[in-house]
Amino acid sequence: MSRIGKKPVALPSGVSISVDDQNIVTVKGPKGTLTQKVDSDITVSVENNELKVERPTEQKRHKALHGLYRSLINNMVIGVSTGYKVDMEIVGVGYKAANNGNVLDLSLGFSHNVYFVVPSELKVTTAMEKGKNPMVSLEGTDKQLIGLVASKIKSLRKTEPYKGKGIRFVGEVIRRKAGKTSGKKK
Repeated sequence: MSRIGKKPVALPSGVSISVDDQNIVTVKGPKGTLTQKVDSDITVSVENNELKVERPTEQKRHKALHGLYRSLINNMVIGVSTGYKVDMEIVGVGYKAANNGNVLDLSLGFSHNVYFVVPSELKVTTAMEKGKNPMVSLEGTDKQLIGLVASKIKSLRKTEPYKGKGIRFVGEVIRRKAGKTSGKKK
């Protein structure tokens, strides 16, 4: 039995879940509404403020889908109740970040600024304080979408291992390399 799949999803107050006849799960909460199509073999049921995901057989495919859909639905419940937030910092001399609505304007050491359009489902904020690295924050309800957008932003200037310059998540540990030793001969 899948350890993740057999755990019921607790529904916080203000969150409602509905499952229609085509096995589409809709989660509504104070921060918004999310939907997810569930495989027809997996059954989703709501009983006394808990959601249970069950599989019909012990096939490898059913075992994999069991844990997957339970995790996806749990992420949806957390998203519509509390939301998700990802913070990134931009490390490098002269690197800057600003936003105009959902358009992110990044100065990353290229000859021109990089403009990145963030989807309308997410809220983007930037902060530039003197003496600190520029910060970019993404907020939203969809965990998958936030992760995708954050990885795309990070890929604009990957963190290099010698000086540590680039875009990274707050708290991310970068493995540093030593670099050359200048002309030491014995």
